Amino acid sequence: MPKIFRLSILFIGFCVAVGLHSALAQDAAMSSAPAFNGGVFVTPVPNAPFYALAMQEMAQILSDGNSFRRKTSAVIARDSTGRIHNESHQVIPVSATREPALLSIHIYDPNTRINLFLNPYTHIAQERILANPPSASPPANWAQHESGNRTLPPGIREEDLGSSVIESFDAHGYRRTIAISDKSSGTGKPVTITDEYWYSEELHINLVTKHNDPRTGSLAIAVKNINVGEPAVELFDVPPEYKVVDLTPPDAANSPNTVPVVR
Repeated sequence: MPKIFRLSILFIGFCVAVGLHSALAQDAAMSSAPAFNGGVFVTPVPNAPFYALAMQEMAQILSDGNSFRRKTSAVIARDSTGRIHNESHQVIPVSATREPALLSIHIYDPNTRINLFLNPYTHIAQERILANPPSASPPANWAQHESGNRTLPPGIREEDLGSSVIESFDAHGYRRTIAISDKSSGTGKPVTITDEYWYSEELHINLVTKHNDPRTGSLAIAVKNINVGEPAVELFDVPPEYKVVDLTPPDAANSPNTVPVVR
C-alpha cells in the first residue's frame, strides 16, 4: 500500500472519530499518544489553570453529494497542579437548540498518574494508573514534536502560518497538506487533505483545529469563553455517587515509572 494512501486512511479515521467522543479520545491519547485524536487534547501541565468551552462543528459529505452538518460542545479545564477535566457530549444537528447530552468525563492527575473515565449513565468511574506520563503538547502538533530539516514524502507540504491572536491569546498556526493522486484517492480524481491547528504556548492547547477531506467532510474545533482563573475543585473529583473500578494492569501498577498512590 503506498505511503501517501496509508496517510490518507489515518486522516479519514480522524475525521470520523473527532467530535464524537472527546473524553474517550484524550483517555486513549494518555495511554498511547496516537497521531490524531478527537476533541481538544488538554495537556496536563502545572501553573496554567483555565476553564473553557470546546465547540466542534462537522460537515459530513453524503453519498448524494449533499452535506450533513452536526455540532457539539464540552467543558474543558485544568487546575494549577495540572489536573485536567475533559468532557464528551452528544453530537447533534447544527439546527438543534438544545444542549447536547453529557456522554462521558475524563479526569487525569499528573501528580499520581491516576486516569479516570466517568460514565454518567452507569455512575461507574473506570480508573487506571498510567505507567508513563502523557505528552506535554497535543499529539497532533507535528511542529511541536518534529524538528530539524526533514525530507517530506512526495505530496505532503507543511506550512508555518505565523502568529495571530485568538480569544485574546497569542497563537501560532501550522498547516499540513496531503495531495493524493487520482489512482490512490478512491474517487478517480485527485484529492487534497488539509489539517491546521493554532497552538497557544501560554495555555498549552490548540485554540483552533481544522480538518478537511473532500471525500468525507470537514471538522472545525474552537476553544471559546476562556477563563484563566482556578476552576472549581469539583471538576477534578469523582462524585460520591460513582463507584470506582480499578482497571490498572498489574504490570503497569508495578512499573518503576509509576508514581505510588496513597489511598
